[in-house]
Amino acid sequence: MKIELLTLYNYRNYIDLNLKLSPNINIFTGFNAQGKTNIIEAIHFSSLGISHRTRNEGDLILWGKNEANINIKFSKMDINSILKIKIKKNTRKELNFNGEIIKQKDLPGLLTMILFSPEDLMLIKGSPLMRRRFIDIELSQISKIYYNELVQYNRLLLQRNNLLKKIRENKNLITMLDTWDEQIAKKASFIVDKRIRGINDLSKLAQKTHYQISQDTEILNIKYNIYNQGNGVLNNFDDLFSFYKNILKKHRDNDIYRGSTSVGPHRDDIDFSINSISLKSFGSQGQQRSAILSLKLAELEFLKAETGEYPVLLLDDVMSELDTNRREKLLSILQDNNVQTLITATDKSLFNIHPKNKFFKVDKGIVSE
Repeated sequence: MKIELLTLYNYRNYIDLNLKLSPNINIFTGFNAQGKTNIIEAIHFSSLGISHRTRNEGDLILWGKNEANINIKFSKMDINSILKIKIKKNTRKELNFNGEIIKQKDLPGLLTMILFSPEDLMLIKGSPLMRRRFIDIELSQISKIYYNELVQYNRLLLQRNNLLKKIRENKNLITMLDTWDEQIAKKASFIVDKRIRGINDLSKLAQKTHYQISQDTEILNIKYNIYNQGNGVLNNFDDLFSFYKNILKKHRDNDIYRGSTSVGPHRDDIDFSINSISLKSFGSQGQQRSAILSLKLAELEFLKAETGEYPVLLLDDVMSELDTNRREKLLSILQDNNVQTLITATDKSLFNIHPKNKFFKVDKGIVSE
């Protein structure tokens, strides 16, 4: 997939930006707070319809304006398309794909991309929520069904939690949980089954890359961890469905007392280990960063295998966080595989002159080659 043209109107600090991108590596340099990350954010927002920096879409609109526009001209499997997004204050955004109005649920998968930001360097040490969000974004880009099932699961979860609170006041409502638990168990089983398969595939790809990065000394393993699984083996949807029906019933009294659902995919986690030793507990900072880099490179191959071509890679201010060897390894892989990449950095000297590198300067919302 390649983005040819990005147009921003009244987005963050951009009044009117028309940016023609190279199909290879695009490097944006400049001082902090000039608008480099805003370009990354706009493209990432176009992929999922959510910002990785704010929950308030009004923050994306230039101060004093009532709406912002993101237009992206891109090619996917050699088919040209145009995606237009209009963000308005105090109302829903408008989405238009090739002249047709679409809904939020239709957006994931149109633009496939991977974001690598400084926050991702905390993926291993950070909260389980970060790791769950990581795999959900990955799978949502290759499967609209997965995205829709995840949305429905979260709605059911909210409704079940509301019912649990009501049961504390009226015990006669407890029989209603049987219906909710059946639906929750089905959605949970579908989601976790897909997550397990996705993590297994990513683990194999990341393991191969990490072995090379570590000069054949470290074996990286990534494993999906089902909350409260115990010693049982859950190999497929049927196993998971039986597990969730039983465990939801087992924890019912506790859930009523807490007023929330204590088991399900919203409680699961992902474990990283090197040579069978936990990276979160015992890995050095260098090992953790190498593992994250291996994971991001694995994402490229994973999405290519699922969609038929590489996604766009967004590297937001992470090059300075990588040492010279990791940085050169990353750029070499991207150049060799013609992965369209957008990189932001404050220091241009981090990059060598290369025929596939296109440099931009960003200064107070003005972008120039």
